[in-house]
Amino acid sequence: MDPITNPYVPYPVRIDEVTIENDERDLKTFKLVFLDPEHEKAFAYTPGQFAELSVLGKGECPIGIASSPTEEGYLLFTVKKTGVVTGELHSLAEGKVIGVRGPLGKPYPIDRMKGKNVVIVGGGFAFTTLRALTQYMIADGNRSEFGEITVIYGARSPGELLYKEELKAWEARDDLKTIITVDKGDDAWKGREGFVPTVLEEVAPSSKDALMAVCGPPIMIKFTLPVVEKLGFAPSDTILSLEMRMKCGIGKCGRCNIGNKYVCKDGPVFTLEELNVLPAEF
Repeated sequence: MDPITNPYVPYPVRIDEVTIENDERDLKTFKLVFLDPEHEKAFAYTPGQFAELSVLGKGECPIGIASSPTEEGYLLFTVKKTGVVTGELHSLAEGKVIGVRGPLGKPYPIDRMKGKNVVIVGGGFAFTTLRALTQYMIADGNRSEFGEITVIYGARSPGELLYKEELKAWEARDDLKTIITVDKGDDAWKGREGFVPTVLEEVAPSSKDALMAVCGPPIMIKFTLPVVEKLGFAPSDTILSLEMRMKCGIGKCGRCNIGNKYVCKDGPVFTLEELNVLPAEF
């Protein structure tokens, strides 16, 4: 069976590089390279989509794609060690072959964002697809298509921040406003302290000609949405991701449905306007 024509069959990929992202060592970023150039060509994705990572004999799990399609030649997935499949992934060394099935789901509305100011708000390890979106917008040839870009990203502690070197590079750019915060700093931390919703209210990005993309733990989103409303962002201009609801990825198992929507096919990216008519998630 060919994975190009069969959605149940994964593409074989090699683990090219593994990066430990946090002090607890339960978050790793896997750089994956396709074994077949035709498979790489067929895996055409947009920021916000996800894929199923599979390990033979263990199963598969849905993970948001952390790389941008502007980063050619590889895929990035940041995986938290939480169960059987992710635990096995964390045990694999560079050079091992696993499977990738996808891309799956509805991405961020890039075309709607063009010509607009974009505010990105993320928390914890849910920042992965927002990293993909940011990298896409600031890539050579793309940056001029967007207005002001503001990134607000927070974690529980400095040791839990993802992509630390990239964050430093973002902070150094003059065409990108990057605000990094932690709930509680350590003795070495010189940056901002505060919960993401509080920092968002302090930064107070304008809602004029702007869209906001939010992704993070449910509790963060719960307390962020009132701030988003206070800042004047319309529900139609507030974009969220429900990637934590995924299971099979192709609308067959019924595990991800909310009301009459299958998150894996109708999402995982939704506007708040779309979510407001569905059973509450946050």
